[in-house]
Amino acid sequence: MKDIQNERDYRNIAINKVGIKNLKYPITILDRNKGKQNTVASINMYVDLPHEYKGTHMSRFVEMLHHFRPEIALKTFSDILGQMKKHLNAASAEIEVTFPYFIEKKAPVSQSPGLMDYICRLIGSVNSDCKIDLVLEVIVPVSSVCPCSKEISTEGAHNQRGRVHLKTRFKKFIWIEDMIELVERCASCDVYSVLKRADEKFITEKGYANPKFVEDIIRDIALELNADKNITWFSVEVENFESIHNHNAYAYITSGERPTL
Repeated sequence: MKDIQNERDYRNIAINKVGIKNLKYPITILDRNKGKQNTVASINMYVDLPHEYKGTHMSRFVEMLHHFRPEIALKTFSDILGQMKKHLNAASAEIEVTFPYFIEKKAPVSQSPGLMDYICRLIGSVNSDCKIDLVLEVIVPVSSVCPCSKEISTEGAHNQRGRVHLKTRFKKFIWIEDMIELVERCASCDVYSVLKRADEKFITEKGYANPKFVEDIIRDIALELNADKNITWFSVEVENFESIHNHNAYAYITSGERPTL
């Protein structure tokens, strides 16, 4: 049958990224406590397209995913990226895998168990020199109490939920749970899915005793990351959904520019 994608294109314009987006796919992720965890990911896959080709073969992206089932993890990304370049005759390739990751978390006093879901993302790319780049991202909900409000108020202080986006590059494998726990201990208090009255009392008082601006949270996270010799690069974003203002509070830190491959 005639292969339109392989026909020559005469417009002389190369395309940086071409591929598929938002493909829902079941995957298996490594779990620190249980070994493995099944979840459903949203997957984006791209390759570059030289100027002389009319199109790429979209079906081959999905075929490669099926080949690498059931496990998609940091350790398999290099193989997937290599196969993408090979089977699509590309100089570079990129894959983004976004998924909910579930951790059983017990309430601090009652020890009532509940599942917390965290949005995670694995991002991998390979360039024309076959250099691999891998990034792990976790998105973590946190709680913060305003230090200024506490200082000027005689009864209480305003507090709010926030969200932290943490991206890391690393030398050796890192657990998703380790990155989530790092973020949570740098907030005024972490967030739970199940709380009894004794737990609510505990976390309210814990947050009040540990007030933090977004600037405090992000600097404390950066301090821990800077001290970790396994982390080669990071970026952190903290956004607080303010409870008494008509705006959000925001802070961003990166350890440096993205390294050139």
